[in-house]
Amino acid sequence: MQSAPADPATPAIEVVITEELDATSVAHFGAILHEAADLQPTHLVIDLAGCPFIDAAGIGMLLDVHRRIWSTGGRLTLRSPGPRITRTLQLARVDHVLHVS
Repeated sequence: MQSAPADPATPAIEVVITEELDATSVAHFGAILHEAADLQPTHLVIDLAGCPFIDAAGIGMLLDVHRRIWSTGGRLTLRSPGPRITRTLQLARVDHVLHVS
């Protein structure tokens, strides 16, 4: 008896965030990113070029999405964070956990 082949993973998904990632927006963006993670992409790219600010709630949400993507063999990349976001990620010591390009 042969088993059915697994569904192929979605190759890549890109989400562009142009608003603040803070406690008030985490529920909204978390729902979008978790919906993307449900598709089990091999690569989830979050473009932060237009994101002006991130706080601890936003970082926590990104780490949660990263864990979900990683657990299915995928990769999460934060693309083009501005200097303020980059510094916040460094201060939170997550710049070595989350892939930043």
